[in-house]
Amino acid sequence: MKSLEDLQKLRDEALKKMNVRYIKGGYRIQVGMGTCGIASGAREVLQGFLAELNQRNITNVSVTQVGCMGECAYEPMAEIIDENGQSFVYCSINGQMIKEIIESHIVCHQPIHKHLLTSRKG
Repeated sequence: MKSLEDLQKLRDEALKKMNVRYIKGGYRIQVGMGTCGIASGAREVLQGFLAELNQRNITNVSVTQVGCMGECAYEPMAEIIDENGQSFVYCSINGQMIKEIIESHIVCHQPIHKHLLTSRKG
């Protein structure tokens, strides 16, 4: 950093990254960050959602972390809550699924039923 302008640019970039966690309205992505979720890769899932949304410049989605989601065998998990309050819980999430979830569910409004917890349980 060599100038005040560099510092302001760095601050603005950091604020942009933080704001995605607190957006009102639109979609909400809640990543389960209980002990079992973290052990299964939930931190990487959280960072993956943030990175993919940032890369696509999607701004109507908030990403937060929550505690235990109660289904340890299906971690890492994330709950997608749409504009109408409808909840969808995705399980066993990996890097490729993050891209699919954002493209299909967030952008095209089409849940991916084969990755939903309800599909796995019955």
